[in-house]
Amino acid sequence: MIYYICKYTPVELLAGFGAQAKLLDSLPENFDRADSCGHPNLCGYGKAIIEKVSTGTVKELVLVNCCDTIRRIYDILREKNYCTYLYFMDLPHETGHCQVELFTAELFRLAESYKKYSGKEWNYDLFKAAFGTEKKPPDRYIALIGAHAGPLLSARIKDSLNYPIENLTCAGNREVLFTITPEQQKSSRCLSERILAEYARELLQQLPCMRMNDTGSRRRFWNAPGIAGIIYHSIKFCDYYGAEYAELKDAATVPLLKIESDYTRQSSGQFATRLGAFSELLHGTERKNQPRKGKVPVESSAKNYFAGIDSGSTSTDVVILDGDCTVAGWSIIPTGGGASSGAEKCLSAALKKAGISRGRVRTVISTGYGRKYIQGSTDNITEITCHAKGAFFLNKKVRTIIDIGGQDSKIIALNDDGSVAGFVMNDKCSAGTGRFLDMMSNALNIPLEKMSSLGLNCTEDITISSMCTVFAESEVVSLVAQNKSVNDIVYGLNKSVAAKISALAGRIRTRDVYMMTGGVAQNKGVVRAIENKMKISLCITDYAQICGALGAALFAVERC
Repeated sequence: MIYYICKYTPVELLAGFGAQAKLLDSLPENFDRADSCGHPNLCGYGKAIIEKVSTGTVKELVLVNCCDTIRRIYDILREKNYCTYLYFMDLPHETGHCQVELFTAELFRLAESYKKYSGKEWNYDLFKAAFGTEKKPPDRYIALIGAHAGPLLSARIKDSLNYPIENLTCAGNREVLFTITPEQQKSSRCLSERILAEYARELLQQLPCMRMNDTGSRRRFWNAPGIAGIIYHSIKFCDYYGAEYAELKDAATVPLLKIESDYTRQSSGQFATRLGAFSELLHGTERKNQPRKGKVPVESSAKNYFAGIDSGSTSTDVVILDGDCTVAGWSIIPTGGGASSGAEKCLSAALKKAGISRGRVRTVISTGYGRKYIQGSTDNITEITCHAKGAFFLNKKVRTIIDIGGQDSKIIALNDDGSVAGFVMNDKCSAGTGRFLDMMSNALNIPLEKMSSLGLNCTEDITISSMCTVFAESEVVSLVAQNKSVNDIVYGLNKSVAAKISALAGRIRTRDVYMMTGGVAQNKGVVRAIENKMKISLCITDYAQICGALGAALFAVERC
């Protein structure tokens, strides 16, 4: 078995030597081995290659110089001597005549190298038999576009969406057709320059990856008929696909989701939230009837209530509505001791405030990170869809929601009917979230409540890192040691959060009116910093922190 990573790898040529080629696909739990021998800023995919090869299960590997990371990986693997056969191919950036000649020569070098290694002669019939036929996509499908996403990641997405997935990343859209005529075959069945030149041309003329200079034809990926939605995959520390997504987010006419991974399994939780919300967008969960202005059916309105439970990373929130969609009771408690037990405690507190028994709650909808683990809930819906529902219920003019929660931040764009038009979330880094502010309050030794009013006025404009919570905490400790004003430091922290939110909002089309939800919406300093940075006015309601639970409760009413 010989492994490869790039669609430009000449797997048919290797098949001519009897070699079975397989795409190297791995989603490791961590990068322990890779970090011990490579630079920490290598992209996740590059580290995943090192992690897989270092286990000793990959004996033969062909690398293509997609980028500097792959070149560095080749150096590491060669030094470690993990493989019995390791080859590094140079790939031209163009598809013209000179580039075909260069690539033909590169194919000859690979063939000579593998022949020497394997001791086998090249066989034309094996080479010809390795070519596939042109593939036709399903009538309706989700297009997975962007950076390398192998079968493992593609399968995870398919399981979440209940839709056919067409993997159009460089790991999935390989399509090479052989065009040697019958006359040419008769005259040249050996490994000739004629055959390899035609083969090199076919390899280079595939729909290009973003490494190639001319990428205009890639627009076919998102303009093809039958696309129900687009998932755009990027890898942390990889810049090749940023420009394409910037164009796509303005040009897309179908639902679009951007996901960024570090190529480990540690992103599963955030992937689940993103994919769940995207599935709801595709299948129209939020396009059902808006909350009724009148009463629900007579048999339920007088004696039944409806609950929404938002099980978040920091707090668990519960809202109870009556049949008129009026808030009868609500509660917020710190999340801890398991999602289900926390939800039960919070629900009990909300029931006590409402003055009703558990038996009068007809339907319970759960949301948040722990939504799937809430016992007794009728159904679960992602917090993205629920925040949209709650915010639009509170203010029908809202078109953009900024939700800063304990673990992540989200920008949610709404259609005029209140349905989700699109959304973006931060990655695994906690910078710009409630957790970020919590850690900074600990570093300053002041309560979060006090931080809310500090920083509204400052005497020195301090800038603090918005890229990393750990770095920011170190900066705060240093500023305290320099006797800087706490007021000025908090002002700098608020600016840091605002910078992160502004950058996130730049990845999606937003429009007035803006509403801020989540617990951080109660922080006056952060609210003002965001308004100043984005030059907007934020609508803040008394229900900001429980907006997700409110949306879940509204869905509970609709289910009746």
